[in-house]
Amino acid sequence: MTTEHRTTFPPRPLHGVKAVYARQAGCPSSFALAVADFEPWLEGVEFETADTSTVPGWSAAEVAELHEAFGVGVREELADPATLVPGTAVAVAVVLRSIKVHEVDTHPRAFRQAGRQAVRNALAQAYGPPATPWPRLS
Repeated sequence: MTTEHRTTFPPRPLHGVKAVYARQAGCPSSFALAVADFEPWLEGVEFETADTSTVPGWSAAEVAELHEAFGVGVREELADPATLVPGTAVAVAVVLRSIKVHEVDTHPRAFRQAGRQAVRNALAQAYGPPATPWPRLS
């Protein structure tokens, strides 16, 4: 990331931030694809979903669990002290716009990791790539 002084994240609206978490190292595999918007907001993290509540073959409760896991991942990544430059306040509304699932390999843990990846992708979109690579998501 650049060394410019930042006071809040995000510095401007970031639309269509795509996050893919795909791991295929045997069984079980993991897959999650999500697209979210990051908007400047009041201090803290506000999370909501657009109308992505229907996924063919998945119950509303299962889809809600994926949405919740994505939000947990976003909050975890933003709470990690290594994520933001010290002194940067989080003031963001995250709107989950769309998701894609795999009939076998999608589960809440994959969407939690996709939430973390979405934050990293939003940071890279806002400030450029980090000076040192982020640790791998496991």
